[in-house]
Amino acid sequence: MHKALRRLPSLDFLKGFEAAGRLLSFTRAAEELFVTQSALSRQIQALEAALGVALFVRRHRALSLTRAGQAYHREISSFLGALAAATETVRGSVRTPGLALSTTVSFASLWIIPRLGSFRARCPEVEVFISADDRLVDLTRGDVDVAVRYLPEESAPAAAVRLFGERMLPVASPALLKRPGDPLTRPADLARHVLLHLDDPDGGMPWLDWRAWLAANGLPDLKPAGSLRFKLYDQVIQAAIGGQGVALGRVPLVAALLRAGSLVAPFSRRYESTRGYFAVVAPHAHARADVTAFVDWLRAEAAQEVRDSDAPVAAARAAPRRKSR
Repeated sequence: MHKALRRLPSLDFLKGFEAAGRLLSFTRAAEELFVTQSALSRQIQALEAALGVALFVRRHRALSLTRAGQAYHREISSFLGALAAATETVRGSVRTPGLALSTTVSFASLWIIPRLGSFRARCPEVEVFISADDRLVDLTRGDVDVAVRYLPEESAPAAAVRLFGERMLPVASPALLKRPGDPLTRPADLARHVLLHLDDPDGGMPWLDWRAWLAANGLPDLKPAGSLRFKLYDQVIQAAIGGQGVALGRVPLVAALLRAGSLVAPFSRRYESTRGYFAVVAPHAHARADVTAFVDWLRAEAAQEVRDSDAPVAAARAAPRRKSR
């Protein structure tokens, strides 16, 4: 038996096959599993090569299971269901009370953690464990109960709760604006200042790049006085608060800092992102009261943030004026 076990395909390959066979779409299966479509396609190809049989019939804009694929899918679906049930039974008997939240480092440090006290006041009996990591976590494994994902609007899972979108605009320390000889009253003045960048060597996040904001605001060729790059976005914001340069502020992540006066928005021109923040509940956690309470709290906090989203920007401008629409 142990020799046969060693020949079993990877569990990730089987999970990808189950999702693709159930949805009959590599794209939708990849979105459900939070992997890329190309990665899932390679997994399926590797599984077919290991089995020595085609599992899918691939046609233009259509995907179907072969006869062998249908039989294998029935067995694998049953196997994965039994494995998940057995895992939950064992995990439930030893589970530490609490709610595990997965989200990005920037969202955790700039938005969730500063607000967590209000959830504790509402639900003092619920412990929240925050796992901040910019890598996607597989929610089907059972280690995480809720995830807040930063996704393109069209890629959000069907059951996800949309919290809010995002827009970018320059932000800086109030002290920076008071420096003599270096005005910052119009976008062209950015040429006199150091720009703070989120390092993106592979170009995978162009929507968070200064070039996108500058191009959207008619200044594609602007050359700043200097540049500083940081690996994490919260480091970019800490550098801005410290007066080291001008950052591309992500509202609502920096809205509380604008309200507090730690940062100011010297002009109102902004760049709208096509991405947003979504709360996703893990399959095993849908019926839990603490998870429902946490998602309800997230929804309420996000709704308040949306209502307040323009106020901190307007109040933080160096020279107050009527808000542009």
